Amino acid sequence: MIAKVLFVCLGNICRSPIAEGVFIHLVRQRGLEGRYLADSAGTGDWHRGQPPDPRAVAAAGKRGVNLPSLCRQIAKADFQDFDLILAMDRSNHEDLNSLCPPQLRGKIRLMRDFDMEAKTAADVPDPYYGGPYEFDAVYEMLQRCCASLLEKMESGSPVT
Repeated sequence: MIAKVLFVCLGNICRSPIAEGVFIHLVRQRGLEGRYLADSAGTGDWHRGQPPDPRAVAAAGKRGVNLPSLCRQIAKADFQDFDLILAMDRSNHEDLNSLCPPQLRGKIRLMRDFDMEAKTAADVPDPYYGGPYEFDAVYEMLQRCCASLLEKMESGSPVT
């Protein structure tokens, strides 16, 4: 069975495409392609059909990671189709919970729940209004989160 993971931020041009790209990269590095499917979406529709922000692409590209998706807005079917939905911040988490049928809300988690350096429930900061440094910092944070998430999933530990 393939585990399906959806990464969600506000516009789907910075954080969630980076998380998707990093997760796919880690899955490929470990030879686990047949076990996982990843995608990303935004709670808003402003950037629908556009590629990720060039600064996100640059931050990932410096590390050999491709950002394959085009921006899309979350759809009602995503709550049924994905096994795990990871919100980049608490605002996204609240938006997802308001859109999600109550019986499926257990699939929604905060991305930084998988960050061993986060001391409490923490947000992945939105780098959109920042420069390359902010995108690099967010990339490193998402790298930690995705590595931890994949390790937890591979160990068989529950993630939802």
